[in-house]
Amino acid sequence: MALKRLNKALQANLDELRETGRDKGEELVIKEIKNARGDFGPRYILEGFEDKEFIKMNANSYLGMSMHPQVIEAEEKAAQKFGVGPGAVRFISGTHTPHIELEKKLAEFHGREAGMIFSSAYVTSLGVIYPLTTKETVVVSDELNHNCIIQAMRLSRPAAKLIYKHNDMQDLKNKMLEAVGKGKRCIVVTDGIFSMRGDFAPFDKITEICSKFDARFDEGVITIADDSHGVGAFGKAGRGTEEYTKAKVDVLIGTLGKAFGVNGGYVVASKTVVEYLRETAPMYIYSNPITCSEAAAAIKVLEILDSKTGVKRLAHLAAMTKKFEDGLKELGFETIEGPHPVVPLMVRDTAETTKLVKYLTKNGVLGTGLNFPVVPKGDEEIRFQVNADHTEADIDLVLEILKNYKNR
Repeated sequence: MALKRLNKALQANLDELRETGRDKGEELVIKEIKNARGDFGPRYILEGFEDKEFIKMNANSYLGMSMHPQVIEAEEKAAQKFGVGPGAVRFISGTHTPHIELEKKLAEFHGREAGMIFSSAYVTSLGVIYPLTTKETVVVSDELNHNCIIQAMRLSRPAAKLIYKHNDMQDLKNKMLEAVGKGKRCIVVTDGIFSMRGDFAPFDKITEICSKFDARFDEGVITIADDSHGVGAFGKAGRGTEEYTKAKVDVLIGTLGKAFGVNGGYVVASKTVVEYLRETAPMYIYSNPITCSEAAAAIKVLEILDSKTGVKRLAHLAAMTKKFEDGLKELGFETIEGPHPVVPLMVRDTAETTKLVKYLTKNGVLGTGLNFPVVPKGDEEIRFQVNADHTEADIDLVLEILKNYKNR
């Protein structure tokens, strides 16, 4: 009987979300993918839209690897050899050779001593920040960090939590000064690429500031970055924000579910940090790993990324990103300039954002409308994401549709 009262309370919350335009709405369901044809890249068929074809401008799969024949083949072979699931958590009997090989290759890819995979990047951030935060730890965080970092900080309950203005290095210095004396250990955490905007954290400046405060904490200042949107999509060799800024953080979190096109998350760091996390991170200890087939697919992606094919894909991705960004500016739209394939079209109004998303969908373009509270009020936007499967003809088509919307 209590469920009836709970249903009533929850329904009231749902109604409020819908009335204020803050609900996510029904999920679009992809029922078929059509391969690239002629001058155009892949197209997607959705449930409820008959046979209308859509261009996907809102996918995290920046390198277009999820449908790559070699990646699919690697996954299928591993499934035949190891089955479709690991069958246990890692410390019981869930660890297989593809897991170990992937962790080794991820560490090598990022120039670290050791790597460790989790079931997702979101879980990775929780599984890294929580165990490394003691009751005598101060955490300093960028105000626009991803929700996974925010939730990890809440779960960790540090001695103090300080938030600095987005990418404001003077404010970071101020917060570091404020942190001194509040704990033995200080963790400075940031996104690499900020997923809603496509801009990047200046790792070089952040690490320089942190090094100056390191001696003022008994257990030092540790830099942690979640570069899930950067790894595989940013930098000429796909090493992400570290490559672009020419600076390394102490602990780097990445994902296999975006540019790599697979599933899962990971962390790379010193051997001691990784060993400690294996013994203390509940998100790792009590959860199954990704499947062997997913691990094998990710290994193949790493091989491709480190080849001439990978370099060519990254160069094409960069070119298409610039073409789309330049096109938006020529049409008079506001965007946040940068080399990352997240290209936001700043609308700065909830109703107008919803209207534009509907127009794009009607015309066969999938873009993500971001309204408050996902983004701050006044920062409402359409988040477009370019990927390596997009062609010049694809970009021209989307720009033409946006032009028609502006001139309607």
